[in-house]
Amino acid sequence: MKEAAEQPAAVSFTELNARRLGPVRRFFRSHPRATDAVVILVFTFLTLPNALFLVIDDGDWGALIGGALAGGALVLRRDRPLLVLVVTTVLDNAVSIGTEGGGSGVATAFALYSVAAAYPLRTALIAAGSTVIVSVGALFVLPVEIFADAPGVRWLLSAFIVMFLAIAVGVGVTVRRDREHERELREWAARNAELASAGERNRIAREMHDVVAHSLTVMVALSDGAAVVMKRNPERAEDVLGELSTTGRTAIADMRRVLGVLRPEAADEALSPLPASSSMAQLLEGFRAAGLPLRVTTSGPRLPEDPAFQLTVYRILQESLTNVLRYGNGVTLVDISIIRVGDAVTLRVVDDGASAMEPVVPLGSGRGLAGIRERAAIYAGSVECGRRASGGWIVEVRLSVPDAGSGNQRGNEKDERAGEHAGHSSHADQGAAR
Repeated sequence: MKEAAEQPAAVSFTELNARRLGPVRRFFRSHPRATDAVVILVFTFLTLPNALFLVIDDGDWGALIGGALAGGALVLRRDRPLLVLVVTTVLDNAVSIGTEGGGSGVATAFALYSVAAAYPLRTALIAAGSTVIVSVGALFVLPVEIFADAPGVRWLLSAFIVMFLAIAVGVGVTVRRDREHERELREWAARNAELASAGERNRIAREMHDVVAHSLTVMVALSDGAAVVMKRNPERAEDVLGELSTTGRTAIADMRRVLGVLRPEAADEALSPLPASSSMAQLLEGFRAAGLPLRVTTSGPRLPEDPAFQLTVYRILQESLTNVLRYGNGVTLVDISIIRVGDAVTLRVVDDGASAMEPVVPLGSGRGLAGIRERAAIYAGSVECGRRASGGWIVEVRLSVPDAGSGNQRGNEKDERAGEHAGHSSHADQGAAR
């Protein structure tokens, strides 16, 4: 899964970077050996005329032989940059001394660039310093008679060598920095894609849990009820079986809607994981049909029209009532209250089930209450749940109403802290049972 998340991010970043580089740089970036061939051609173009001049004029083959050896060494500059730098430095300066200034130093500059592009800055500076010392030192080894007419030429050439090699190091360091920056961006893109993929998996898992746990729990309760009333009241049993069929079809529709987001070809369809029956009244009637005695009270203004916020409220009530239906023993009343005061909404589900002293067997996976906490954290909310001293279970959720036009982004700044706080609440051990 990690590789699947990193691959699209890497491909996307590579495409963007390729457009930024342009066709020429993109070609040489993807064909490094072509770059090596261009380097050899440039080196030959700069050194061959002088070497041929020395052969024709003085019969001195040293520059031509040294240039050929240095050009051959440059072929390996990507694989052994430090070794190539040593070889080219020795050859260039040997030619300079042997031909009394016939060396060009071009091979040394290319090799020094390769070292700076392949190694950290400290290594590049040490290599550059050593190369400068050897190259400038070679000038002072030459006979004094060469510079007798212009003594300052020796210092001018020294300055030129230092500048030339400094430019090579600077270009190499810049290239290395750009490559590291691209690598960091690529890693960041891969991490970002991995986090987005994990978040999407968690969201789909949460929706699947809500749909499956709720629907199966209601269907089991309805089937048990149908078996009880089948002999006593066939007409009532027929109604219960009809409700059972409706619940199953609703669950299938919800699962298709949730899994639909995984299909790329359905990107333009309405694939938001909203419940097939978005009416709160229908949700409550379904639980009443399953045998839960509900009493609902509301207070304050209506809930905001934000679909995501309404889905959050819907899922929290759905999960809370599903837990009562699954785990409640001897429940005679379930109090549901939805209270809105200003920008705060409080949801409370309380049942009067078995005594608080009775042990709770952890039948569930704990994902239900974890999902409630995650949903509440999106709206900077908090969750309190646990057994009551008088018996039964209570779930109380406080949510912050999102600002108009901002959707559910209001709580995003605090969702990590709120989710962490909720995940480590004092009722975590009790929540494992639900």
